[in-house]
Amino acid sequence: MTTIRLIALPLVDLLRSPDGPRDRQLLMGEAVVVRSITGGWAEVSATRDGYPGFVPEVALIEGSVTHRISARATHVYPAPDFKTRERFSLSHGAQLRVLSEEGRFVETPQGYIPRAHLTPLDIRAIDPVTVAETFLGTPYLWGGNSSFGIDCSGLVQAGCLACGIACPGDSGPQEQGLGETLPDGAPLQRGDLLFWRGHVAWVSDPHTLLHANAHHMAVAYEPIQDAIARITAQGGGPVTSRKRLKGLT
Repeated sequence: MTTIRLIALPLVDLLRSPDGPRDRQLLMGEAVVVRSITGGWAEVSATRDGYPGFVPEVALIEGSVTHRISARATHVYPAPDFKTRERFSLSHGAQLRVLSEEGRFVETPQGYIPRAHLTPLDIRAIDPVTVAETFLGTPYLWGGNSSFGIDCSGLVQAGCLACGIACPGDSGPQEQGLGETLPDGAPLQRGDLLFWRGHVAWVSDPHTLLHANAHHMAVAYEPIQDAIARITAQGGGPVTSRKRLKGLT
């Protein structure tokens, strides 16, 4: 029998096996399907994309959420006062249940959060690249899904999910499942995706990429032709596909 639980901690690694390598990360408030619990480890799959893995049992809680963090990051305070010592930080995309509003803050079960940093779950962003630009300068982290560390597919997924676009967690399934393939030579536009073997990047404008990459070790802009030449020279091969998400203009 399976159950639905929420992530109770600010950020949790989704592991390939108990105490194993990290494949992805889960943010506070994200829902998972719990398959089994053994020895303090829960075998789960993320409801956002079906990604399977293991998390500590203590990272799970029952509950519901109403809002998401739409700023790059925020702090959770014990009182509605910026001068109090924060309890912990939350990344863009974390989800919480708002209980009430008090001035410039909202109250949640975890504490008080600046109201300007939250958006109701039923209000979607319009431009996934604008969402991805929120992460500019974020350190590159293999398997990362937060504003504390993110990788190429995590950056694509963050932009898509904020806009209500279903998106797998890894670049391979993203290449297979997202958008429509553009013919060679077709002009690129903002919101298109370029794929390489094991890598993906947003098109910011017809001449510029935005991607989380190990060359800059950060989320950064890079001229498209420079990126293509660099990745080829590093042994990453040519661009394998160029995709356009449906409904974006």
